[in-house]
Amino acid sequence: MSFKIRMKAVAAAAMLALGAGGAAAQISGNVVKIGVLTDMSSLYADIGGPGSVLAAKMAVEDFKAKEKGLTVEVISGDHQNKPDVGSQIANRWYDAEGVDLIVDTPNSGVALAVSQITKDKGKLFINSGAASSDLTGAKCSPNTIHWTYDTWMLANGTGGAIVRTGGKTWFFLTSDYAFGHALERDTSEVVKKNGGTIVGAVRHPLNTQDFSSFLLQAQSSKAQIIGLANAGGDTVNSIKQAAEFGITKGGQQLAGLLVFLSDVHGIGLEKAQGLVLTETFYWDLNDQTRAWSKRFAAQSGGKYPTMVQAGVYAGVTHYLKAVAALKSDDGTKVAEQMKKMPTDDPLFGKGTIRADGRKIHPAYLFEVKKPSESKGPYDYYKTRATIPAEQAFRPLNEGGCSLVK
Repeated sequence: MSFKIRMKAVAAAAMLALGAGGAAAQISGNVVKIGVLTDMSSLYADIGGPGSVLAAKMAVEDFKAKEKGLTVEVISGDHQNKPDVGSQIANRWYDAEGVDLIVDTPNSGVALAVSQITKDKGKLFINSGAASSDLTGAKCSPNTIHWTYDTWMLANGTGGAIVRTGGKTWFFLTSDYAFGHALERDTSEVVKKNGGTIVGAVRHPLNTQDFSSFLLQAQSSKAQIIGLANAGGDTVNSIKQAAEFGITKGGQQLAGLLVFLSDVHGIGLEKAQGLVLTETFYWDLNDQTRAWSKRFAAQSGGKYPTMVQAGVYAGVTHYLKAVAALKSDDGTKVAEQMKKMPTDDPLFGKGTIRADGRKIHPAYLFEVKKPSESKGPYDYYKTRATIPAEQAFRPLNEGGCSLVK
């Protein structure tokens, strides 16, 4: 009997070992590898860039991955705002370097390319930086999750608020690539739906230093509102140069359709005061956002986080929860698991991920403070309205996503 009992114990131990090995084998290479694909050196570097890399690493640290039996590695790459460069990096990461997840990717042209590559290779892409609503619309993918914001949200938040308060005639200053085109399109629809008129538009190259000819066209249009369908350094430069031309003093209003905290910091409150903008995260929203943001600032040389960087943190956190629950880093399966699990993090609170990959959470309409209202660096916004999660993003049945049944 003693021999039989011993043999049964040995067999049971072997089965347990096989089970554990099987679970471990579901993590490719025994490492969960996250690639932060971002703009490290150009006009979107302050929006994402090194701050997005820091946010991803903070998410891994806060998740206590090692205590949960996961080895997680974070690497980064600079897509240089070029879809071909971003595609090359994504292919190399997936094929040769064992990357399981790509995050961030400010630049819609790059993001749309990475989304397709990710789908083809069965990996996972959590976009926080790019804005095009097509990522969860006509070009949606089961392997792409769009976390932080998009052009539909911006158009209906900022654009909708301005046109409803009297800004009826619009002229667009538009960045000439996928993001700018989508933002101009989505905002134009909102303006027209609310009884406004589009009197014209001009498109400028990405990362333009001289906006004089474009601003003169906007000024001569006599439109009440000049809609800035651009971002990052382009937004900063266009607002600064518009002030030099005396455009706002002449009675026209600038509508920053995508303005980040880092942009306001770069412009300064004197020139940015009164701007109305829509974001889904601000460091001073509540105790949790303040605590995390102060930790971030302590590690980033005093810079406070943008909503893109916050989205990287939240997206990576939810991803790791799904990987731990599945004990797998299979991109398609993890995406399905992420959609099944409600989201809950200190930065965006509770939410969900829809069938089209759109992450749902509230958005906020902010106004930039006057210099006299600010108590110090990065104390820049006052809240004009909270847009509930169910209203902040495009209705599920209106995007044209093939995943929506």
